[in-house]
Amino acid sequence: MSVAVAHPEKRKNLENSDVILSVRGLKKHFPINSGFLIQRQVGAVRAVDGISFDIYRGETLGLVGESGCGKSTAGRTILQLYKPTEGHVFFEGQDLAMLGPNAMRQMRRQMQIIFQDPFASLNPRMTVGNIISEPLAIHGLYPDKRERQEYVESLMQKVGLNPYFINRYPHEFSGGQRQRIGIARALALNPKFIVCDEPISALDVSIQAQVVNLLEDLQSELGLTYLFIAHDLSMVRHICDRVAVMYLGKIVEMGPTDEVYDNPLHPYTQALLSAVPVPDPASKESRQRIIISGDLPSPARPPLGCNFNTRCPVVFEYCYHEPDPEFIEATPRHFVACHRVTEV
Repeated sequence: MSVAVAHPEKRKNLENSDVILSVRGLKKHFPINSGFLIQRQVGAVRAVDGISFDIYRGETLGLVGESGCGKSTAGRTILQLYKPTEGHVFFEGQDLAMLGPNAMRQMRRQMQIIFQDPFASLNPRMTVGNIISEPLAIHGLYPDKRERQEYVESLMQKVGLNPYFINRYPHEFSGGQRQRIGIARALALNPKFIVCDEPISALDVSIQAQVVNLLEDLQSELGLTYLFIAHDLSMVRHICDRVAVMYLGKIVEMGPTDEVYDNPLHPYTQALLSAVPVPDPASKESRQRIIISGDLPSPARPPLGCNFNTRCPVVFEYCYHEPDPEFIEATPRHFVACHRVTEV
């Protein structure tokens, strides 16, 4: 789907913003066990393998990459839905990995998630009203039944749902409406930070823009901060202030959205952007199409040296033997991890 690109003057000014979330050296490895009676670990799937970045208050950071690169795992590990194998996640200065169960329970009021699949993320045996009000009951908010219903109805109106449908079940709604229910549930506790885990990928193209516009309106109205996980690069350019490109558990490039899209430095980013449809036939004819050969390597057995060396169109001998390239600031606020860029 072709989406209008946000103009540079519409991008948020992040220079004076404070950091709401800071990720440092985050890893999530899933153990591979073998044995029938006695289980022993014989390896690990390195789904997230050492990522670091900051998210500024009020911004939208896009996290992109092909399927299997670790985007969703990164989002869930940041929220502590998966316990990190290593690394730290600081939310408003507090290290989430060091919090106890009760403290983490209170912190979850500030951080929520919108799941990818609106069909699987809603309990089919619960009414819409019960789904949206469940977080309120868990955290002991709005104990008065009438006040709680009024609040839930206001949330439904805020996301574009008719409060008259409060006693209906998820199967009575379309995919776009179900995702709006998920958004209302995420807003119930008035969070500051929301992980949007591919919130539009399961929706019809005609509905995707509506949901994205809703997310933008809610961000402007409520001052929300988003980590927007997606693989639709056109949509990411439309909604995100900065973008981070992920490959095989690592971030290979990160910077302001327009800078990364107009001047991609990593060969993987260049290949991804060369595949984005463009409406202008003249631009399509003039640009170079970069084809990545081969499949994504297994995160259980990443290649030696640079992770991208098995598929990189500009690989050279240095990439096979040296450790992962250093994440450097190539231009102001534009970071990249590539030996060839470093050498140049």
